[in-house]
Amino acid sequence: MLIQTLTIIFVRDLNKLQQEIAAYKSETTIWLVNKGIANSGGNLCLHLLGNINTYIGAVIGNSGYVRNRPLEFTDTNIAKADLLQRIDTTIAAVNAAFAQLTEEDLPKEYPMLVFTEPITYEFFLVHLAAHLSYHLGQINYHRRLLDM
Repeated sequence: MLIQTLTIIFVRDLNKLQQEIAAYKSETTIWLVNKGIANSGGNLCLHLLGNINTYIGAVIGNSGYVRNRPLEFTDTNIAKADLLQRIDTTIAAVNAAFAQLTEEDLPKEYPMLVFTEPITYEFFLVHLAAHLSYHLGQINYHRRLLDM
């Protein structure tokens, strides 16, 4: 039951991410940083995609994705259409990974040490959903404040 719930939440929020990126009037504004805002909407999008493709796509789904985390915060001027395509690819990776996961896997230890102590799949997947939601809200505010 939790896997189905997590799938719905991740796909819902990744679709919302796609709507937020698509809603930017100016592609330049996607990459704008000012007024004390540390990260652009585009870089937060790249960060979310890197995070999900790593911890869900590669680790759970064996997708072969290789993350370049520093580039998530330094790459700029990627076309909006490219970001939207990357979100589609991430949605597919989430669906494929969660299709491989069973309810019996959830209390097991997640195979990668991410924090200082081992964690379960269940704990980490809930954490990743909260992380997605947190940055999705930042992207929404970034767009509404700077994309005028």
